Amino acid sequence: MAKIFNSSNFQNEVIEASKTKPVLVDFFAVWCGPCQTQGPIVDELAELMADKAVVGKLDVDQAQEISGSYGVMSIPTIIIFRDGKEAKRLVGLQDKADLLEELKALIS
Repeated sequence: MAKIFNSSNFQNEVIEASKTKPVLVDFFAVWCGPCQTQGPIVDELAELMADKAVVGKLDVDQAQEISGSYGVMSIPTIIIFRDGKEAKRLVGLQDKADLLEELKALIS
């Protein structure tokens, strides 16, 4: 199951954690249809990559300041963080194979 990121844990769970391994963040909203399709894919990815990457979700309605600070204008948006900063951004529904490939490319 994917981690749940929010305003109180984002700095530690995403920014700090990405200094040791990639962190994939699915920016979503509960009312967003494509986000509901993306969610289970992100959960599967979290299981597959558990030892190599951190995979989680951030509800844009619950953490507007974070999504705003990263300029998330459309959802779902997936941002992969590495070394404390954004390394890759994917906008729109993504399939598991593509996300897996993007994550693997950032694993050192």
